[in-house]
Amino acid sequence: METEMKVNKISDCLWEIPKTEKEGMLVPARIYASDTLLESMDKGVFEQITNVACLPGIQKYALCMPDGHWGYGFPIGGVAAFDTKEGIISPGGIGFDINCGVRLLTTHLTVDEVKPRIRELVNELYKSVPAGVGARGPLKVSVSQLKEIMKKGVDWCIENGYGLPHDRERIEECGHIPGADPSKVSEKAISRGINQLGTLGSGNHYLEIQMVTIDNIYDEKTANIFGISEQNQIVIMVHCGSRGFGHQVATDYLRVFDKAMKKYGMTVRDRELACAPFKSQEGSDYYKAMLCAANSAFANRQIITHRIRESFSKVFDTNAERLGIEIVYDVAHNIAKVERYKINGKEKELLVHRKGSTRSFGPSRKELPEIYRNVGQPVIVGGSMQTDSYLLAGTEKAMEDTFGSTMHGAGRTMSRSAAKKRVRGDQLLKTMAKDGIHVKTASMSGLAEEAGIAYKDISEVVDTMDKLGITKKIVKLKPIGNIKG
Repeated sequence: METEMKVNKISDCLWEIPKTEKEGMLVPARIYASDTLLESMDKGVFEQITNVACLPGIQKYALCMPDGHWGYGFPIGGVAAFDTKEGIISPGGIGFDINCGVRLLTTHLTVDEVKPRIRELVNELYKSVPAGVGARGPLKVSVSQLKEIMKKGVDWCIENGYGLPHDRERIEECGHIPGADPSKVSEKAISRGINQLGTLGSGNHYLEIQMVTIDNIYDEKTANIFGISEQNQIVIMVHCGSRGFGHQVATDYLRVFDKAMKKYGMTVRDRELACAPFKSQEGSDYYKAMLCAANSAFANRQIITHRIRESFSKVFDTNAERLGIEIVYDVAHNIAKVERYKINGKEKELLVHRKGSTRSFGPSRKELPEIYRNVGQPVIVGGSMQTDSYLLAGTEKAMEDTFGSTMHGAGRTMSRSAAKKRVRGDQLLKTMAKDGIHVKTASMSGLAEEAGIAYKDISEVVDTMDKLGITKKIVKLKPIGNIKG
């Protein structure tokens, strides 16, 4: 464990750094991890999560999920909730790729139907959904249309033929968070975002064809409610966000907040945690701009879904409805949202920052589609290209302990540059093919960066939160085809 701080064991897989360990801490920091995962966490996690615990208005704890690793400002896997009246908002607690998130789609297809055409299918998807650094989408919109997308998100897509009316019900916030204001977005952000709708981007973003085997269904009843009911059923997972648009929004407001902190007499332990009072003009402006990027990311994944339906229809020569291509859920993992939780027995309005962390709402929450209210929110956790992914369910325990939050993926164990020193992209491509995973990539270098050895054991990460009751395992998903940026 790369820290000299006192880390107390609260229970199995739950650790706490007391607020006496660093000057300025307002609350303790808590880390969710098995013994093995805790030992492997880098020093940055401990420094960053205790820095977060010093931010004005923070409530209860600064939290780090089991996939936690060093990030910008917050650790990846960081969660913190701030009083909306007295607290702050920080781009470092949201991330540059605003509303980077994951969407899962089901199909009626089986692996026996898809495997013989996997190469054709991956090639068709690769043509339809541009990937890689600077990738431009086929959808051309005007500035005024992009501003509409910023405000309406998935609603704009459905109104313009890029989705089905019932799609919105299976998306966090129905794919549209109210309060977005395009006037708070810079021209540079608009110029970076206008050609990127319907694209994956690069880094750890992907479009993956996956299969379900009967022995990987842990809760058959809930799996059926989530749309998974057949042996060897094919599903599709998409992981991407707001791309250059969100990055520019974050960059713009980090500069604004640098000045705002002087104006409001605020100091932080790390400049990457530049922030402003949530109720200040600067804080309000960033929140409204951030929502523009978040809605754009929901729209991006919706347009990709439309292209997926088109590609499958073309390859299998039938319509998407007959193929059963339906959304299970779409959930963000780089975002800040106003939510209500009990603090010291009283309900309070909080701004919950989730940085590389997924919402994990339990049963009965009005924010969930009616069909899921008895079982909890679908929680989608992506693995690396070489490993399984998971579909989980949110729990009431998450609402009580983690502000309705959990991990978002496996979490890196090494930098991208370190991965490239150990793995060659062309060799990795061959290895994955031998393992039954057909990959199409925009960059061999980018492929090497995302090798499985660069990530934690996804099963151990998921099991950690399952043991604690924060999420419940429903289905494990095995990759058979992957499009990589």
